[in-house]
Amino acid sequence: MISKNITINIPTDMEARPVALLVQVASQFESNIYVEVEDKKVNAKSIMGMMTLSIVPGEEVTIITKGVDEEEAMDKIEEYLTTSK
Repeated sequence: MISKNITINIPTDMEARPVALLVQVASQFESNIYVEVEDKKVNAKSIMGMMTLSIVPGEEVTIITKGVDEEEAMDKIEEYLTTSK
């Protein structure tokens, strides 16, 4: 299991399109992937769950990956969340 704090650096609020893209990135991996914000923890592969977080640029979240490809999953999720598009 890997847990990492990441600061969001996506230029728009995590509305439908950025959330859908994050879910697509997470869904490429076999590992379980979760996003934690304050007291909420949701499956990164669930678009409805991710929408409930209302993540904004500059906010810090905790990403948790667990499984056979957890390192690659963490790298790709971090790359997506921290690379301004």
